Amino acid sequence: MGLNDRPDQSRAHLFFEQDLLEETTFDLAGGVVALFSMRCPGKDTPNEDSIGIIPTGTDSGVIAVADGLGGAPAGKQASFLAIQSLAGAIEAALSEEAEIRTGILNGFEAANEDVLALAMGAATTLTVVEYDGRFVRHYHVGDSMVLLTGQRGKVKMQSIPHSPVGYAVEAGLLDESDAMHHEERHMISNVIGSTDMRIEVGSAVEVAARDTLLLASDGLSDNLHISEIVECVRRGPLPKAARRLAALAGERMEDSADGEPSKPDDLTFAIFRRSR
Repeated sequence: MGLNDRPDQSRAHLFFEQDLLEETTFDLAGGVVALFSMRCPGKDTPNEDSIGIIPTGTDSGVIAVADGLGGAPAGKQASFLAIQSLAGAIEAALSEEAEIRTGILNGFEAANEDVLALAMGAATTLTVVEYDGRFVRHYHVGDSMVLLTGQRGKVKMQSIPHSPVGYAVEAGLLDESDAMHHEERHMISNVIGSTDMRIEVGSAVEVAARDTLLLASDGLSDNLHISEIVECVRRGPLPKAARRLAALAGERMEDSADGEPSKPDDLTFAIFRRSR
């Protein structure tokens, strides 16, 4: 469960080991964020995804998603340590009146140190967005995704997965459809919990009034095409968009039709929009 059960919008909300988290919304940075998280269908072990909503001011905030590597020990501990370390570093930056960017970067470093200190070979992804009331910037390690889309479906920002397949798609060597069926789709080349960890920092992108921002673990991107994700979230009330997205991804995990991808996995995402 989360660290905070009451919907106090001035405090950080951290969620981990969710069997099912839905119909959960928070006011953040002059907008609204809707959350969803569920354990992989048919899995008895805990959900290894974690998520954090961290207010940093009246018109600013941070959203983060971490996906513990299921093939490594202590994936659930790694993902929550990453979110917890990030929240602590941002809180420290706020108390010292430092830039939020400094807190985020320190959070990545602290997360890596904390996961390495487990000394169990644990690892996790960590994807973070910083929103200041006008611009959004993403930071990530691993293959959890960030996507910003306009109301008409134009993709304005999309992270590149830190994986051989992700780089091949970006270089034009693979198309999206082939990549989703590739036998090495699961391989990740950059993780929290590695002495070689590196942080990718994206450019600042202006957020228009009707834009939608999405962060998600690969339980989403391994089962739905980008066009399907965009179509689900680009319009309509935010809770309804979250339900559409979760339902489609869940259906795809349970049953693949006509050669569509189907990879049962823990699924976590956050959707954010500015309030009009």
